[in-house]
Amino acid sequence: MKLQHNPLVRLTATMTPAELRRCYVLENLFQSGRVVLNYWETDRTVVGSAVPTGRALPLHVPDELRAQHFNDRRELGIINLGGPGRITVDGRRFTMGHLDSLYVGRGAKRVSFASRSAKVPARFYLLSYPAHTAYPTRQIKRTELAPRVLGTDEQQNHRILHQVIHAGRFPTCQLVMGFTVVQPGSKWNTMPPHTHLRRSEVYCYYGFPRGGDVKHFHGHPSRIRTLRLKEGQAVLSPPWSVHSGEGSTHYSFVWGMGGENQDYADMDPVDPKLIYRAR
Repeated sequence: MKLQHNPLVRLTATMTPAELRRCYVLENLFQSGRVVLNYWETDRTVVGSAVPTGRALPLHVPDELRAQHFNDRRELGIINLGGPGRITVDGRRFTMGHLDSLYVGRGAKRVSFASRSAKVPARFYLLSYPAHTAYPTRQIKRTELAPRVLGTDEQQNHRILHQVIHAGRFPTCQLVMGFTVVQPGSKWNTMPPHTHLRRSEVYCYYGFPRGGDVKHFHGHPSRIRTLRLKEGQAVLSPPWSVHSGEGSTHYSFVWGMGGENQDYADMDPVDPKLIYRAR
């Protein structure tokens, strides 16, 4: 099968740093008292947040979706990166602690977000893809997860992987989602690096000690660029882009994918020497 050339592969390699950030980095994703949504045409991804500080915030329906309700043709994954809160889906309430998650299936009509305390608000991270059928809304508590230990201290990639929304837990249309906690003393969020042509991916970085940041490697493996990201910022990774990041300290990130398959292990390895050269 011939793969049709994507001109963004070439354009990304020649963009200025400011252009690169405008295309691929979501800078001000979490905003107090607001629902923020971003549409990315790759896999028709919606990335967003809800940070309720007063009244409950309804999940609005942007004109661009041409729908009566946000979930008319979509599924939605939510992970709480902040304080205790609550999500209400069609009158059903879900109490959401730190790093608790919720899957909202196609067909849900009313979704809203609330915090227990305005002083320590919930910070709901949202990721959505089109859905071909309806699956039930499900909550996933952090205490239910079976973490996987990956990497080693010696290779500075010791990290704890939490697979939250995936086919091994319950069926979804295409959404796969989870979070990874890089351990103190380590800095690589994946090594060796990889691409996966079958899925696009979004990383949302959080959990930095004060002043920390991460150098996210981006672009075709033959033309790698770097993007510096801080707490609460997200990066859009097209299927042809390398996936890897190096922190100035330990940190965490939410990863989420949509596309042709849901096989987490479906990756195409990239020579680590290319990453080291790009540093």
